[in-house]
Parts: sequence; structure tokens; C-alpha cells
Amino acid sequence: MKLVIGCDHGGLVLKDELRKRLEAAHYEVLDCGVFTPDMVDYPDVAVKTIHTMFAGGYDAGILICGTGIGMSIAANKIPGVRAALCSDVYSAKMARAHNDANVITLGARTLGVELAWEIVKAYLGESFLGGIHQGRVEKLNAMGCAKA
Repeated sequence: MKLVIGCDHGGLVLKDELRKRLEAAHYEVLDCGVFTPDMVDYPDVAVKTIHTMFAGGYDAGILICGTGIGMSIAANKIPGVRAALCSDVYSAKMARAHNDANVITLGARTLGVELAWEIVKAYLGESFLGGIHQGRVEKLNAMGCAKA
């Protein structure tokens, strides 16, 4: 599975740790930054990471900021994205299984490293169920919230 990961200054430490763990678990991960603790605007990172994800044929994206809220809002403004802010394992599973989320967002200041890792593993380990959920995702697509 090919992943992109990106963060603002508030998510740098968590992003680096998750990237290392993902690579150790044999995921192909493209780190879209940031690479220093210098302040940046999360919408800029979201746009760069998502455009890279679509252009490179990546399977999913992970975006991290202080709370995950800003990245979620920014990502969901981009056509083709179904981003889910996840703060627990169950929500991460359902984001994938029911909503076919192609991006998850995480809050580095609200989650510990171990919980964030469990969330990422749960998200990546789940598959979209389709069925009744397919019609709902298609309605999102028709709203312009996601690529058809």
C-alpha cells in the first residue's frame, strides 16, 4: 500500500514517528513534510499532500496538525477527498469501512503516539464494505465532496 503523510509544525514529531513505524511495517510512504518545527499554515500542507496523493496514485493519506481539525477541514475542501478526523480506533475503522475515507487526520496534541499508531493501523487494516454504504458515498460524490 502506498501512502502519503504530511503535517504542520504541530504534527512534526508524531508524523516522523508514524512514518518510521509505517516504513518498518513495509508500507511505501512518501513524506510531504514539514521537516522542521518552523511555523507553517496547515492548509498549504494539506493541499500539497493531497495533490501529491492524487498525482502519484497513492492509496491513502495521513495529515497531522495540533488537533487534526484544521487538516480535516482543509482536506475536505479539495475535490476527491473524504477525510476523517480520527481520535479512536473504532472511528478509524468506520471511516474506512463505511465512508471509504481516503485520508485520515490526527491531532498530535490530543493523541499520544501509541494511540495514534493504533488508529493508523486500524484505518489501514480495514476495507470499504460497499453495500448500503456505496450509495452514501455516491451521494457524497454527487455533492462534490469526493471524486466519482
